[in-house]
Amino acid sequence: MNGGADMGGMMGFGPVRHEGEHEPKFHAEWEKRVLALTLAIGSTGQWNIDMSRSARESLPPPQYFAKTYYEIWLAGIEKLMIERGMISADEIETGRVLAPPKPLPRILKAESVAAVLSKGGPTARASEQPARFKAGARVRAKNIHPAGHTRLPRYVRGHVGTIELLHGVHVFPDSNARGQGEQPQWLYTVRFEGRELWGPEADPTHSVSVDAWDSYLDPA
Repeated sequence: MNGGADMGGMMGFGPVRHEGEHEPKFHAEWEKRVLALTLAIGSTGQWNIDMSRSARESLPPPQYFAKTYYEIWLAGIEKLMIERGMISADEIETGRVLAPPKPLPRILKAESVAAVLSKGGPTARASEQPARFKAGARVRAKNIHPAGHTRLPRYVRGHVGTIELLHGVHVFPDSNARGQGEQPQWLYTVRFEGRELWGPEADPTHSVSVDAWDSYLDPA
């Protein structure tokens, strides 16, 4: 989806302001609660991590641009919970429970948080399928514009790059976000030269490396 989250290479948004090495992890107490809510609700098994990303990235651009980082996370949680009947828009509006809660198959207990976080959510999958590309191969990112979730940045589509690294076979986020299964594919790091992306006036010392799944790429 060419939504508000896919801002790479766009102009007019002003500089990215770095707050320095002492930048706080959270800028307000409520942000900690949003992160905790994201982990707790995500652990119930009602959606996967790619569905969670898609919920945030598919927010309408005016809404996305008007929100801070954790406001976007909160909006994504609300969207997913409404879609799955876990909460209603009226309950969010009033801040009150208006219907019996939906039973959940799993609940994250406080004593389990450390173990769950340390385990993470590995996406690597076993496969005997050989990689289609080797390190050093020249590839072209497909010029695709899917209506749903994708991890292929808009600014590299249609451009030629070089395979830098092979990461093995991993869950394909595009299908996983749509509930169409993991459909694992080879994952590569592809380096794109700055002038390939931004034209002859770009700094010749600049390049961008992007992790790209096999189906995003064609031989160049």
